[in-house]
Amino acid sequence: MVLIVIRTLIIFITLMIIMRLSGKRQIGEMQPFELVITLIIADLACIPMADASIPLLYGVVAIVTIFCLHQIITLVDLKSDPLKAVVSGEASLVINRDGIDIYHLRQNNLDASDLMESLRSVGFFSPEAVLYGIYESTGNFSALKREEYEDSSLPVLFINNGDWEEEAFERTGIKKELLQTFLKSKKLKSEQVYILTMDGNGHIYYQQEGKKYETADIAVPEGTTW
Repeated sequence: MVLIVIRTLIIFITLMIIMRLSGKRQIGEMQPFELVITLIIADLACIPMADASIPLLYGVVAIVTIFCLHQIITLVDLKSDPLKAVVSGEASLVINRDGIDIYHLRQNNLDASDLMESLRSVGFFSPEAVLYGIYESTGNFSALKREEYEDSSLPVLFINNGDWEEEAFERTGIKKELLQTFLKSKKLKSEQVYILTMDGNGHIYYQQEGKKYETADIAVPEGTTW
């Protein structure tokens, strides 16, 4: 038992030194390779702590080796822009002046509902409120507000990648026929629309794939403002 405690203390001190030397990034700020290395180090640390039959030196050497690999990759990341793009990835501009860049959004394995969630996390509730939106290589989302936009009511996502969001109708009390009629007036089908949001005042934001976003205002039944 005492041996296990001593081994654990040695591994713990080693990890503290290694993580301190690796830098001060938080988990959400880590590049993909840094997260992978952190997970590997954590796994390597568990083996000699839990199994006394494995020489402690093996665990320490493995952890130090991974740390050295981390330092080499970090150096490459700082010195070479082409390799940095391969190792750490690049930021993706997913909202621009024309609306949502659907191609780059899909490259990040995201859909309209994921984008709406990211917008809310930085204080925006509609793509229309944002002039530029960027997913950083760390996965964080950054946005620049569109100055002329004014909030009126909470926008709700009704069409996501051509599919109706049935829960939105239940939550708001809006009848699907209202938006179907709107789309018909624009000579559109829901399958042609990548995203459609509407707020409680009847302000609609919608965009077809490969086209600039458009807005419209329709009358909503009384009592459905949210």
